[in-house]
Order: sequence, then structure tokens, then C-alpha cells
Amino acid sequence: MMDEETELSLTTAQIVQRLKGTNLHSQIERQAKECLHRPEIKLESLKEDVRNFLKDSGWERKLQNAVYRELHVQPPPGHPTAPPEHTKEPLAYMRKAQASWEKRILKSLNSMCTELGVPLARKRPAVEQKELTSKWNEMGTDEPDLSSFRPVYAPKDFLEVLISLRNPNHDSSEEASAKSHWGLIRVPLCVRDIAQMKEAYSELSLTSGQLGIDDLTHVPPDLFESEHVRIGKKVVIGQESAAAQQYSRQGCPTGLRADLWACILNSTNEPEDIMYYEQLKAGVIHHDLLVDKLIYKDVKLTASNDDYYFVFEDYLYQVLLCFSRDTAVLDHFTYNSATPPKSYIQGRVGVEEFAVVYPPNGVIPFHGFSMYVAPLCFLYNEPSKLYQVFREMYVRYFFRLHSISSSASGIVSLCLQFERLLQSQMPQLFYHLREIGAQPLRIAFKWMVRAFSGYLSTDQLLLLWDRILGYDSLEILAVLAAAVFAFRAENLMEVSSLATAEAVLADLSTLKVMPLIQIFLFATVI
Repeated sequence: MMDEETELSLTTAQIVQRLKGTNLHSQIERQAKECLHRPEIKLESLKEDVRNFLKDSGWERKLQNAVYRELHVQPPPGHPTAPPEHTKEPLAYMRKAQASWEKRILKSLNSMCTELGVPLARKRPAVEQKELTSKWNEMGTDEPDLSSFRPVYAPKDFLEVLISLRNPNHDSSEEASAKSHWGLIRVPLCVRDIAQMKEAYSELSLTSGQLGIDDLTHVPPDLFESEHVRIGKKVVIGQESAAAQQYSRQGCPTGLRADLWACILNSTNEPEDIMYYEQLKAGVIHHDLLVDKLIYKDVKLTASNDDYYFVFEDYLYQVLLCFSRDTAVLDHFTYNSATPPKSYIQGRVGVEEFAVVYPPNGVIPFHGFSMYVAPLCFLYNEPSKLYQVFREMYVRYFFRLHSISSSASGIVSLCLQFERLLQSQMPQLFYHLREIGAQPLRIAFKWMVRAFSGYLSTDQLLLLWDRILGYDSLEILAVLAAAVFAFRAENLMEVSSLATAEAVLADLSTLKVMPLIQIFLFATVI
């Protein structure tokens, strides 16, 4: 173990190294040089004067936000002698399971490629490039024949892999674990119980004001809301990521949410960001990838059939096609247990120097992937801004929902936490469902993998995502999943099969997120 001082200096060095060479670094450097000609900059107090200038002109705040982002995105530095794969995932059996899962996905992709005789990538002919450019903003009107293409995998395939996970050093025999855990996840991970969740999520308590709750006993809701909006406007003007993050724990007002989320994520829409997006767009127009067909198919199967999101079909194609070409996404693989898949240049199979990451961003979309983007379309109507925010949401949170890891926000921990919360709070319900062959996780898994996108009404989903950003954690998904079961417990106690249990929980669109979470965490007697 490292002492605090060593860890702090290593973290500082890591952040300095990552920010060096960024656009922000060169901008601050240029501003510092230019300000030397200003009359208020004195030679005898040069350092202090330049620092004050950068502070007054807002550059210090931008630097603080960039450092804050690094602290939240990058993992803390490990032991100097630890191998790099430990940063990705400390547990060997998790790394092995993830590698094996990746092989399955790649095999599925390659076999589809072979069966259909479609190349993984090809340069578009000039006529096709021209056609795509002209209909870029109305791609939804295109109806290519995708009947032979199938999603590489669906959430239920992934769940089977998680259920089969075992720690080889742990006695997970039926006798040893049946007494303590009735669920499907059989790996010993440390997840927070209800008492620890109460402490961690204290701002959600029954006595705190919340957006998304209509009846407050001690403060009239309209009074809380007007005061909350007033503070929110100040936070937006201040543009400090840390303040915006703390603020969003009590929910973001509809009119301020887009600015607050962008501030929390330190997501900008400067001319260079717009230019970068245009370069990605050019990459889409020049080359056709097999994953494009998977994206088209996914949008058609999910968002296009959704009452809330079908109007954003064109935006979804634009954002997801550009995302598949974005090599900047590869950076997140330093702290993601997954490894970007590789393919070989035609005729050079097996020759390592001809191996290329495929798709260029290293992420193969699965059934439901487009639902990570869809809710953001309600907040951002400018494609480049929408793109920047989605990419940041993905590399901070969403990647954890489809990779095998021991992270507290990883899907394995969320599944285990969901089962433990439900078992501890509603043991009779859990036991009943288990006995009739309707394991709760088989129903709740699809909600958590999509972060509830496509299951809740949009206003409720955005209130939920406020809290994901506010607490910088996906744990709230497990709490809400357990709360939904608790809310429908009476009906669920009457069911006699998995199909009828699924029917009881088929429609979540009328649920109010915050009352459910509050009641489950704070109004249930332990």
C-alpha cells in the first residue's frame, strides 16, 4: 500500500502528464505569454500576476474543471510495480471472463461477415458518398434491407455469462452459498448494503428537497423549486464542474439540465470540437463499416419503435456512426476491463503488424446500444454538442454496463447489489419468485444494462440520470430496480411463473423514480 503523500504526488504527475499537449494546455500557455505585455504584469511579481490574470479571465476555472474530470475518469494510480492490466481489472478471473466474452463477440461478428459475404470495411464509391452527404440529415428515410443482419448479442446472452462467473478461490458450493444468497450472481464482491446506501445518498433523504417529488411536508414544492432554480442559474453562470455535480444530486430543472450536465462532464462545444465532429462525419461518408448495419438495425429495432424517441432517428444515426469512427474513445480502455477487438487487413490474417482495431473506437454495438444516446436528444439539438456529451457519458459510465469487472459501478456489482438489497428488504417476495422459477435478476437485468432507457418515461429517466451524474456512480440503478419490485410486491406475490411476473413488470412508464428510491432507502424499516 502507498502512503497518502506518495499517492497524491503520483496522481498529480499522472494528471499533469495527461493534460500536457491538450488543446487547453496550449491555450493557457498562449494566454500566459500574451498577458506579459499587459501593464498590470510586473516583473518583480511576475508569477503571481500571471496567475491572477489567468484566474480573472476564467482560465483557472477551465483548468480546475479539466483536473476534476481527470480525477473522476481516470482510476487512482496503482502500486508502481503493479502490471498495467491491474489498472484495467485487478481480479484475474474477471479479466479471463471478459477476454473469453470478447472472443465470443468477435467470433459472432466474423461469422456474420463470412455468412453474408460482407467486408468489415470498404471505401464508398464517389456516387454513394455524394448520396450519403445529401441525405445526412434524413437518414431515417433510408430503408436498407437488413433482414439478414442480426445483433451481435443481446443483454440476455450477456446475463448468462455473468451467472456462470465463479471465483476459483472461493467456496461457492450450493451448501455454502444457499444459506446466505438466493440470487443468480455467485461472486464475492463488496457491495453496499441499505445502511451504507443511506449514508452515501443522504441528500435523497425524506427531509431533503428533491426535484421529482411533488409533496414535501415542511417546504412547499413550488417554493423549493423556485429556490432550486435560482441556485441552479448561479451554478450555470459559475461553470464549475464540482458545484454542478453536487447540485444535480437534488435534480436538475428542465431548462438548466443541458448546461448543468455539460458542465459536470466538462463537455465543450468550441470550434475545435465542432471541427472534430465534422472530421468524424467525413470518415462515415468515405468508408462503410459492417457495424454501420448493426447500428441501423439497432435503431430500427429499438428507438424507432419507441413513442418517446422515434422522432430522433436521424440524430441517433449521426451520433452513433460518428462514434464508431472516434479513436479518442480508445483512451477509456486504459481503465476498462475490456480490450478493443482487432481484425486483420485483407490477405494478412494472423500477421500482428497488420492487425487493426475494429471498429475504430473499439466498441461493438449490441442490441439496445442506441438507447444510451436517445434520451440525450431531448437536451441537445446540435449534433456536435449531443455527440460530445454522449461520448463523455459513455467513457465515464455506460461502458461499465456491458463489460465484466469488479468495479462498484460495474454491471456485475450492480446485479449483486440489486439481489442483496431485494433479498434483505423483501425476503418473502424474493423467495417466492425464486421458488416459481422467476429469478428477479432475469427481469431486472435488461433495465440496468440500458440504465432504464426505454423503460421509464423520459422526464423520469432524466431525473434518474441527474443522480448518476451527481453521485458519479451507477449504484442508483440497482436501488431503483429493487424499489420497482418492492412497489409491485403485492401483485408479484400472486404470480406463479416467470411469464406472469414479467407481465406485472412489463410497463414502467407510469412510475415516479424519486419517490420509489426515497421510500425504498429511507422509509423501509431495517
